[in-house]
Amino acid sequence: MFDIITFGSATRDVFLRSDNFEEIKEEKIFLNKRGVCFNLGAKIPISEIDFFSGGGGTNSAFTFKKQGLKVSYCGKLGDDYAGKEIKNELRKNGISTKFISSIKEKHTNYSVFILTKSDRTGLIYKGASEELKKNDVPWNNLKTNWFYVAPLSGKLKNLTSSILSFAKKKKIKTFMNPGNSQLSLKKEQKKRLFNMADILLLNQEEASIATGISYRKEKEIFKTLDKWVEGIVIMTKGPFGAVVSDGNFIYEAGVLPIKKIVDRTGCGDAFGSGFLVGLVKKIKNNPKKITPSDMTLRGVTPSDIEYAIQHASANAVSCIGKTGAKNGILGKNESIWKQGKVKIKISKLK
Repeated sequence: MFDIITFGSATRDVFLRSDNFEEIKEEKIFLNKRGVCFNLGAKIPISEIDFFSGGGGTNSAFTFKKQGLKVSYCGKLGDDYAGKEIKNELRKNGISTKFISSIKEKHTNYSVFILTKSDRTGLIYKGASEELKKNDVPWNNLKTNWFYVAPLSGKLKNLTSSILSFAKKKKIKTFMNPGNSQLSLKKEQKKRLFNMADILLLNQEEASIATGISYRKEKEIFKTLDKWVEGIVIMTKGPFGAVVSDGNFIYEAGVLPIKKIVDRTGCGDAFGSGFLVGLVKKIKNNPKKITPSDMTLRGVTPSDIEYAIQHASANAVSCIGKTGAKNGILGKNESIWKQGKVKIKISKLK
């Protein structure tokens, strides 16, 4: 029996630094008027190179394991060197790989990140992870309390409904962090998926896209999402913090002080998985609050939500302090109060 089984991508990430990566600003040919340039056809010297694993499915699994939970990752890897390295890393860190399958026709997902002084640019190859099919999942063996569903991109989005439906049937609680592929579904399809999730995590832009409401109208967004989700809704706002709704109250959270941003890779995964860890810890301390049949999570108290937000924020801040998506993730014995306490304003949801 696992505490949590995670779903999502698994990638091999390469990080490159060079003084020869020149940042360009106020350039109209770029969508955000910012770009990174180097000479075409040249051999660019690299001053620093790092190899790490990434992907929402394995990033979140590391948070759960480092916090002392029993966790497994369910996904697909390529039958290649990168796939074997990821699998070995998971095993080495005590994460079960019994639900991983492999494919020879596709390489393991791969990302190359070009790091400049102020930001990063990623070159993304989506390979084997998207090839996970319904028949690849050993449904009868998925014994767990929680599913953590990271963004399922491309063809993998078709598995979202099966995962959430199975969880509902088996009384497994679910944390859902949908990606662009799920958000591109028709409104009724999104509503049906969100309705099956116990906790839904979106960033501000995604919440606006999902509901069709301007991202500036936060209360209207939450009013709509609360109709779609019976449990908890989380909307992150980057440097402006996060807003959480439990159906009764809205929690407006600030941000923890950040000494230095080294790399934002995996920050969203660290926040989402950190929130769930905080909540699971509270539930474990008082198991009478949430029973397996209580799928709405309405028994969670405001103090539980505040603790989960603190845990999420601390994990995210720690993550961006180091290169790679997993290197900064907090361990069980590391304090979530080291960077201070998140300021949270609680108000009644009208």
